Amino acid sequence: MKPVIQLFGESFLYSCSFAQTHAYEQFVPEHVLAYQISGQTQIYHQQQEMILEEGQILLARKNQFAKSIKIPAGEKAYQCVSVLLTKYQLQQFALDNVISCEERYQGRKNILLGPDTMLKDYFLSILSYIEPGKSVSRKLASVKVDEAILLLLAIRPDLKSFLFDFSDPYKQDLEEFMLKNFHHNAPIKHFAKLSGRSLTGFKRDFAEIFNTSPGIWLKNRRLSEAYYLIKKKGLKPRDIYLDLGFENLSNFYTSFKKKYGHTPAEIKLQNK
Repeated sequence: MKPVIQLFGESFLYSCSFAQTHAYEQFVPEHVLAYQISGQTQIYHQQQEMILEEGQILLARKNQFAKSIKIPAGEKAYQCVSVLLTKYQLQQFALDNVISCEERYQGRKNILLGPDTMLKDYFLSILSYIEPGKSVSRKLASVKVDEAILLLLAIRPDLKSFLFDFSDPYKQDLEEFMLKNFHHNAPIKHFAKLSGRSLTGFKRDFAEIFNTSPGIWLKNRRLSEAYYLIKKKGLKPRDIYLDLGFENLSNFYTSFKKKYGHTPAEIKLQNK
């Protein structure tokens, strides 16, 4: 059975799968509040790993790279439901409720929330909307998102700056940033945003530091890492191509041979 991913309006996302799958999207543009119904989600961010287990609730901050693997639990399907807390919805909530926040958020980007009956009941109420052919009106979706925000503030008042800090990311050291994040498969505009630059500024600074374009550098850096992992660590291409930012195995093989003149299998044989 193919994985089921359903987006209801702009607010709710439901994912269901009976096989282990990698999430394609690796850039988180908005805050996400997620409830793991069954199975587990392995999340990799900032060179760290977090596991969302059955029954746990995660609050993930916007503007970050993150990879995830969806893992079913035995005969039970993988199921996860998420609420997208968009900048627009949060700004509207702040206006309606006279909330101001000048504090810049400095904490963790991914927070596991403690067991809370109200939040779990909230997610169960959302599941009733997730039926084939059933639509959710914009007004109802807005009400349910506001409910999630109110619950978060009631449970964790300290999340105010997490939710209502609308500032752009800090400008980062570009070389250090790229070396930490080259393996994420995301458009160049997302690399620019997370480094704290406009797309034009990012390309200009990138050329000054690396003497090439972002697209060429990313491809070569990923292939260089692949060469090392195959030749020195003995890893198999199928086990690393997704982790290095390649969309499919065929593209990886073609790019690898074009750069090194040998297939990954031939490079591996050179070690024997």
